[in-house]
Amino acid sequence: MERPLDALNQAKGKRVIVELKNKRQVTGTLKAFDIHVNTVLDDAEERGEDGKMIRKLGRVFIRGDMVLFVSPA
Repeated sequence: MERPLDALNQAKGKRVIVELKNKRQVTGTLKAFDIHVNTVLDDAEERGEDGKMIRKLGRVFIRGDMVLFVSPA
């Protein structure tokens, strides 16, 4: 059986969607993460509840305690 961090490891270098507790989404290329699900994304874009792009962010660090889930884009 695959562990959750194994799934994240397979997603490195690929586009992911990170859903945040404030109902926003950040999409970008997963560069790094740790056991707390702190993540670093490149070419990130912030999206609202409706999925529409709000703004381009570039490289971002997302604190793990704000993350609801990470999904392939």
